[in-house]
Amino acid sequence: MDIVTLIAILGSTFAIIFSMFGSFLWVRSEANSDRLALSSIQREDRKELLQISRNIEIIIKEMQQESKEFHLRICAIEERGRK
Repeated sequence: MDIVTLIAILGSTFAIIFSMFGSFLWVRSEANSDRLALSSIQREDRKELLQISRNIEIIIKEMQQESKEFHLRICAIEERGRK
């Protein structure tokens, strides 16, 4: 085997190894960027869910207040009816 053939084989081997390593790094970086993108989407979703939860709490408190006021009005009408 002459030196040129040996150099060609070694060069091809190194090229294949480095291209596989480069592909591995590229896939890893893509996976990390996808994970970060999903993480930011999840953060936004959590913020929206928290805001919805707060809105529901406000609505429930308003309904409870209206219910108390209605009950007080009913009690006042009953008192006037007894007199």
